[in-house]
Amino acid sequence: MADYTFFTNPMSRGQIARWALHEAGADYEQVLVDWKSKPEAFLAANPMGKVPTIVHHAPGGDRVVTEAAAICLYLAEMHPEAGLLPNDEEMADYYRWTVFAAGPIEQAITSRALKFEPKPEQEMMAGWGSFERTIHTIEAKLEGATWVCGERFSMADVYVGSSIDWGLTFGILPPLPALVAYAERCQQRPAYKAAKAIDGKLIEEMKR
Repeated sequence: MADYTFFTNPMSRGQIARWALHEAGADYEQVLVDWKSKPEAFLAANPMGKVPTIVHHAPGGDRVVTEAAAICLYLAEMHPEAGLLPNDEEMADYYRWTVFAAGPIEQAITSRALKFEPKPEQEMMAGWGSFERTIHTIEAKLEGATWVCGERFSMADVYVGSSIDWGLTFGILPPLPALVAYAERCQQRPAYKAAKAIDGKLIEEMKR
């Protein structure tokens, strides 16, 4: 049995988790989830019925991890040999920007795609404030850094990079030079290419 069971659909945020699995060098077995007929084992692991979900078959028993950001952070912890964890000086940026991507960036992109924009008086309640404020914040961060933690790639870049890559690909994020350059650096990662090749092939097969 592989160390991880990976429930996914190639046309989903499962692409984030697959990239993370490859960066970590994790041994996994994929289980493809059909939206209309979800496996019982999947629903038992994640009653929300959402992908990605991983089950880590650890020596002490199975551990279920859901939510793409949590999966990324968990894999970095379970595979320290991959060098994806932050050192003490990098830790603040590592957690800050991973959670920023999981919160404000995710919400800003989704709200823009769904054509919902908070009114100025609603911005205090909206976790992302406004689309413009969120994009300006991440742009300013990436203008002054090669990676989230400076000059060294970490697991934070898998999640932040996936968010930026997704937003640019679907034309929701503006093609600002700092965002485009960062996405292109992510796309050059061997693990990114390997993971995307698998999902790209699966998507093509689904279209037939």
